[in-house]
Amino acid sequence: MEINFVKLQGNGNDFVLIDETDGVVIPEDMKGEFAKLYCDRRFGVGADGILFISRSKKANVGMRLIQPDASEAEMCGNGIRCLAKYAYDMKYVEKKCSVETLAGVLDVEVEYNGDEFSATIDMGYVKFERADIPAVGSGEYLEEINGLTVYAANTGVPHAVIFTESVDKTDLCGIAPEIRFHKSFPEGANVNFAEVTGENEITIRTYERGVEDETFSCGTGSTASAAVAFKTKKTSDTVLVNTRGGPLTILLSDGRAKMKGPAETVFYGVISL
Repeated sequence: MEINFVKLQGNGNDFVLIDETDGVVIPEDMKGEFAKLYCDRRFGVGADGILFISRSKKANVGMRLIQPDASEAEMCGNGIRCLAKYAYDMKYVEKKCSVETLAGVLDVEVEYNGDEFSATIDMGYVKFERADIPAVGSGEYLEEINGLTVYAANTGVPHAVIFTESVDKTDLCGIAPEIRFHKSFPEGANVNFAEVTGENEITIRTYERGVEDETFSCGTGSTASAAVAFKTKKTSDTVLVNTRGGPLTILLSDGRAKMKGPAETVFYGVISL
């Protein structure tokens, strides 16, 4: 059996994409183990997750993301840009399209400037209430955890945001797991450390739930960090977010967020089973 795949990346956040628009390729009960095996960077293809593109009754295409620990993420900002690039290149969608995710149907607008691809994703409303994150308790989330002031927001998936004077000097992988697994987050949370590095500009590092490590970029994390920065009056409503893999632009208006950034096809391949 041979399985065709495409490797894509958005600001260094990389994915293996499997096309299931013509039917199931990886059986449902094998998707988790498939992700664990082929996300491995030594014994597999190597990726931050496996994207599955499919037909949808609610949108132009459907998207699922299975993570390296076999869990399924509700949404992924960099992943949806990568999937949109593939869908547009394959002529599955027009420049304005919609993608069904577990977090809902999201509107996408794609464009090419020469060979450079970018996509703008309507991320929907940023949710700050604990019930929507989800987090224990009521009201908006603001906690002191191990001496750190932690904000939280849901931008498709739950994110904790901590502002620091230097992201480079932050021991992300040493500190983040305690927040990621904190009892106040019943489904866990991604963890972002953010530094204000200019007027309407922040730099972030993200520890991703499911990957259980730092990733080069996180679209939903960039959106959450920008939304918290705007809410706490550290920036205006248009925020340049620098990630280790490159910049993203987050536009905030009336409680909603849009994210603009690149995606790139790395290579096509075949897995022989």
